[in-house]
Amino acid sequence: MTGRLPLYAYCLLALLSAGLFLPGFSSLPPFDRDEARFAQASSQMLDSGNYVDIRFQEETRYKKPVGIYWLQSASTAIASAVVGDAKAIWTYRIPSFLGAILAVLASAWVGARLFGGVAGFLTGVMMASCVVLGVEARMAKTDAVLLATVVLGQAALAQLYLTRDQAAPTGRAAWRSPLLFWTSAGLGILIKGPIVLLVSGGTLLALALWDRKAAWMARLKPLAGLGIVLAIAAPWLIAIAIKTNGAFFAESVGHDMLGKVAGGQEGKGLPPGYYLGSFWITFAPWSFLALLAVPWAWAKRRDDAARFCVAWIIPSWLVFEAVPTKLLHYTLPVFPAIAALAAAALLDHFGRSHDHPRRLLTAVAVGLGALGFGALTLAVAALPYLVDGRIDPVGLALVPAVAGLFALSARGLLHGQLRSGVLAGLAAAGLLYAGTYGAVLPAVNGVWISRQAAQAVAAAKPCPNSVVASAGYSEPSLVFLLGAPTKLGGGGAAAAHLVADPACALALVEDREEAAFRAVTDPAFGLRGPSRLAEISGVNYNTGKRVHLTLYARPGN
Repeated sequence: MTGRLPLYAYCLLALLSAGLFLPGFSSLPPFDRDEARFAQASSQMLDSGNYVDIRFQEETRYKKPVGIYWLQSASTAIASAVVGDAKAIWTYRIPSFLGAILAVLASAWVGARLFGGVAGFLTGVMMASCVVLGVEARMAKTDAVLLATVVLGQAALAQLYLTRDQAAPTGRAAWRSPLLFWTSAGLGILIKGPIVLLVSGGTLLALALWDRKAAWMARLKPLAGLGIVLAIAAPWLIAIAIKTNGAFFAESVGHDMLGKVAGGQEGKGLPPGYYLGSFWITFAPWSFLALLAVPWAWAKRRDDAARFCVAWIIPSWLVFEAVPTKLLHYTLPVFPAIAALAAAALLDHFGRSHDHPRRLLTAVAVGLGALGFGALTLAVAALPYLVDGRIDPVGLALVPAVAGLFALSARGLLHGQLRSGVLAGLAAAGLLYAGTYGAVLPAVNGVWISRQAAQAVAAAKPCPNSVVASAGYSEPSLVFLLGAPTKLGGGGAAAAHLVADPACALALVEDREEAAFRAVTDPAFGLRGPSRLAEISGVNYNTGKRVHLTLYARPGN
């Protein structure tokens, strides 16, 4: 399988990816805050038929381009025609699910082209089972789809780089890699702006400086490529610029992108080194292999394949570490290169004459890998008790089972037992993800405050078109589950909503807004006061604070 993978290998990787990504895909409620915002904006786009402007309720949402909203609207339109529910969150997750699978397949292709078919297959396995891609595959956001565009573009670059000393292809063959590269860039820009160009641009710059040669880059056909990118991205960019009088660019570039560079947005400002420290979780269960591959990659730095991967990783990683705003998934675009190096180093026994790498490095790598994967497993087991005050038997059982499988995987991989080591690692990841996403997380009721609220409203609403005013709790998932007319504000506004429409209105009031709410309702409704329909308790994981809400209706309801 040197240099390429057979079709059955890609089919197997696609099935493996789907099996790892599907647990919890439809049962997990919408996550706050980004997923719910994306899904609600896509829902409103679908309802309004306006596929240029992007809005969350009445507010403009100009932080990201339109591509993901189009994909989510299309997937929901198709899926809802079958299931009859246009507000099922899983329909908005379909682009992320498919994008993650495509990213796995593209990663396998790159790994095979760089290091051979077996390494390519292992690259795909590692990407399919690493923690962070599994998270992104289940969330209606941009990052899984963006990863697919990045890896496809990098695949084109890898092909050009590895064949740069050969005679330049002619005819249609000369356009295959440039067309793939620039089409991926244009689609990536429509999904998340210029991030895709950061990765490819960093790779090209690093290779040019390292090799002191850049003539081969002319094979990318940059002038024609710019035309391809403009043909893909410019029509909507022009349309939104006209519609908003330039407000989109002021918000997306001036506020969102430059704001992340200048300082930590939304409380996410963290120092350099954060991604290095979190890597033991995000790339688990294979993160220990990545550390073991570092000396191997350095020794192979004169080989084109290893050099390409290093050029892919380091420039982008340094930028991500330097930018104050940090989220766990930001480094995902370089994970395919890390997986490819780890796979190649593993197959080469890490460059040693026997199956054991350096003892100290091995101990540190396995220890950190076990610490990251173990901490994640323990967190899953502890969450039901911390939030709901109960012990979840599934979460508890995961701890010894996952730990044992990880130990078997590490032992097998370090002793040259490739098949058993990989299968044990896959089993550890699959068991953890199936248990976490399929059983433990959906059952932690206190985490899903909006789900509780939506269930209470569905059981109690006096009219089919009842509108809820929420005071003190304004998470986007509440709007997605209750609908765009949901009113967000303070206690006084919620009370005024209840008084103005006593027949159908509902109010959801957090304890801190109770006094302001009562200051309006008590004079209006007299001694009877508003009717208490339900009480909701939990933890808002965005703030880390306990929340208690009361659902009210007019007296007598």
